[in-house]
Amino acid sequence: MGRGKIEIKRIENTTNRQVTFCKRRNGLLKKAYELSILCDAEVALIVFSSRGRLYEYSNNK
Repeated sequence: MGRGKIEIKRIENTTNRQVTFCKRRNGLLKKAYELSILCDAEVALIVFSSRGRLYEYSNNK
């Protein structure tokens, strides 16, 4: 059994939006890392939060 589909829309509650951003950001960084290891790909990821903070990932040979 998989998860149900959710409607993609903006989260209005700022606290819930920030928590969701942190969880999804960590998942996205993990996926970028896994992609670089499993597929031997060069990966670069740049994410800007709504507060203007920068999060980045890159793998270097």
